[in-house]
Amino acid sequence: MPSAIDLARGHPALTEAVQRGRKILHRRALVAAAAGAVPVPGLDWAVDAALLSRMIPKINAEFGLMPDQLDRLTPHERERVQKAVALVGTVLIGKFITRDLVLKAAKTVGLRLTAGQAARYVPLAGQAVSALVGYTAIRYLGEEHLKDCVRVALKADLRLPNQPST
Repeated sequence: MPSAIDLARGHPALTEAVQRGRKILHRRALVAAAAGAVPVPGLDWAVDAALLSRMIPKINAEFGLMPDQLDRLTPHERERVQKAVALVGTVLIGKFITRDLVLKAAKTVGLRLTAGQAARYVPLAGQAVSALVGYTAIRYLGEEHLKDCVRVALKADLRLPNQPST
């Protein structure tokens, strides 16, 4: 399975957008790992939902896929983006990110494994496993979203916000 960078290969602006998105993603995943290590029931879910609801729009913005950015496109360009979003099958592009959308995305990948939840109550080693599960889950969701953004940008032949006009 190709990574977002692999999908963007040959498109410098897309590659740069993926790299900026990965920086955002890495910082949020570290916070998720810290929350996963704390043995407070439900804290990790609350933190993950908050992280995702802030991270997804920032990544969308890097690709010009926020609702306000899409509104500035010509009707023809907007139609191409909408068709690309439908082809890719994502629910997190071109929409305002709500708690329900975040929960839907989290459920599709089983954001937190039961073992990871239970592991946190085992002193030290369990908390480390839970932190790793939290980090990995956010990284996975973020990388999948980056891939979706690249696919949409490629299919729609979208000019990115930080890309010069040709």
